[in-house]
Amino acid sequence: QVQLVESGGGLVQAGGSLRLSCTDSGRTFSHYAMGWFRQAPGKEREFVATISRSGSITKHADSVKGRFTISRDNAKNTVYLQMNSLKPEDTAVYYCAADFTGWIGVGADEYDYWGQGTQVTVSS
Repeated sequence: QVQLVESGGGLVQAGGSLRLSCTDSGRTFSHYAMGWFRQAPGKEREFVATISRSGSITKHADSVKGRFTISRDNAKNTVYLQMNSLKPEDTAVYYCAADFTGWIGVGADEYDYWGQGTQVTVSS
């Protein structure tokens, strides 16, 4: 069973950094492609980044490219999102998700399991 728990969110000033973590309590973490999505109030959930099972392939949304980096440590059952040069428009609830097919998709409907989300607020 996959249970994803995010952590690391918080309040940060514009230009600052945060690192989000998402840990799976199950035993099959390395079998899944992992993704990060975010949802701001009144907006649809949007793709942020995704990473392949081994970590060798990543994709990032254009809006975060060069500022955010997704990575994973399969030994720790954890996927990370390093967020630098944060902007007020990055404010959202951030969710991690797992895709058991291993496909590194950008659509939320492609993912099978979701965490509960962690709030990131960037002040100007």
